[in-house]
Amino acid sequence: MKLPVIRQIQRNCSAAQIENAIAVLESISEASSIKEDELDVIGELISNCCGALEVHEMVAAGETEKDALNGFMKKVMGSIDQ
Repeated sequence: MKLPVIRQIQRNCSAAQIENAIAVLESISEASSIKEDELDVIGELISNCCGALEVHEMVAAGETEKDALNGFMKKVMGSIDQ
């Protein structure tokens, strides 16, 4: 996950657009011709989109963009530490 990518997606796409992108990427990932390195890239894109969607929801709930992004990254880092 890359915070600048998450921020870019969150700022420039609606929640519906992000959800559609996730659905398309998931569909592509199920193709039998996808190579392992391509699957890794798709997985990274899905992770960034999911992060952007979560930040979108936090901002919609009233948090500032900065607080939402920081809170999301703390949550991610906390789950990695466990």
